[in-house]
Amino acid sequence: MRKTGPSGTSHAPSARAVLSPENLSLIDAVARNGSMAAAARELGLVPSALTYRVRQIEDALDVLVFDRSARQARITPAGAELLRSGEHLLRELDAVAERVKRVATGWEPQFTVVADAIISRTTLFELCEAFYSLGAPTRLRIRNETLTGTLESLLGGKSDLALGVSADGSSYAGFQALPLGDVPFRFAVAPHHPLAPAPEPLADALIGQHRAVAVADSTQRGSGVTVNLLSGQEVLTVPSMQHKLEAQLRGMGCGFLPVPLAQPYVDAGQLVLKSVERGARVARVGYAWRSGAGKGSIGKALQWWLDQLASQATRTALLHNHHRL
Repeated sequence: MRKTGPSGTSHAPSARAVLSPENLSLIDAVARNGSMAAAARELGLVPSALTYRVRQIEDALDVLVFDRSARQARITPAGAELLRSGEHLLRELDAVAERVKRVATGWEPQFTVVADAIISRTTLFELCEAFYSLGAPTRLRIRNETLTGTLESLLGGKSDLALGVSADGSSYAGFQALPLGDVPFRFAVAPHHPLAPAPEPLADALIGQHRAVAVADSTQRGSGVTVNLLSGQEVLTVPSMQHKLEAQLRGMGCGFLPVPLAQPYVDAGQLVLKSVERGARVARVGYAWRSGAGKGSIGKALQWWLDQLASQATRTALLHNHHRL
């Protein structure tokens, strides 16, 4: 259906160009009135001008929008689908306009939170629910990373707020960090694991004879870091702390677990905590964000999250409010 000139190039506008609110209203008018002439009168157009625009739309889409074989202009199935989809498109355009207006007031169009495996998913989603209750125009996105991958996501611009970064005192230009709290780790095994009845404290030589379960560092640079693994020890590597917990509950290996995550299973008799010669481990955990150039330079979404994190109760819940699988 496309009309071409002598050189063979198309003179019809592109499909995207004809999908305008004005053209969709024009198609709707013709469909409602049943004729080009009646629609032209309603729209205040010359009939020939309206007919020309309809043909432009049909040429661009390469379909017949109206069946002209009868005296009336009957909309085709393709035309009916155009109107149905057009209504959705118009609603989306209205929504975009509204979001743009609200974003202009200081809300970020999208806000990404990266959470380390040590962070409570329950509390994180409770914070997301509270944020949504604001009715803000900001779209939330949650990323899950582990160990150095969490901070890397923030430094690389993939996230706006990082929860669960190592609070080792390191500082980075353009970023700020504050502590969430300390998380104790204890060596844990399933009751049926060979190390469960072993006398304590467990020596590294004995632990090294058994498979360890380790969470993979999600960094995209280098090999990442490993924590509490012994040289030569067989290792089952899993993608998250929840996978590590389940593997140890099944007796598939041993290793250190955050006490807040492990405690409900210890209380239920599904895990046994064992003391080890090298002692318990405590992780200092923090949160970090990209700092603004001056007062009032950060977005309202980030400010809201920082306000929540200023609460000791929220910080504690993010590290300790773990439920059983």
